[in-house]
Amino acid sequence: MAKASARHILVPSEDDCNNLKAEIEAGADFEKIAAKHSKCPSGKQGGALGEFSPGQMVKEFDEVVFSGEVGKVLGPVKTQFGYHLIEITNRTD
Repeated sequence: MAKASARHILVPSEDDCNNLKAEIEAGADFEKIAAKHSKCPSGKQGGALGEFSPGQMVKEFDEVVFSGEVGKVLGPVKTQFGYHLIEITNRTD
C-alpha cells in the first residue's frame, strides 16, 4: 500500500501562502516558516505530519501528496481548513 510523509504550512489566505512559498524558494527554512506562520498544531514540529496512507487526509491534500514531486514545495492547495504549502518528504508506492 502507498504511504507518504509530508510537512505543510497552513495559512488563512492564498496571498499568505504565495508569500511564504516565495520566501522558501528564496532560501528560507521550511521548518522555521512553519513554526512561525502555520495555523496547524503541526507547525510546532516544523509542519511534519508523519507517515500516512491515501484516504487519511482531506481529498485535495491527498491528491497532491500522492501525485506531486517529492522534495518540492507544492501549493497553494485550498482545503476546508485554508491554504497549504506541502512538501512531500518521502513516498512509497
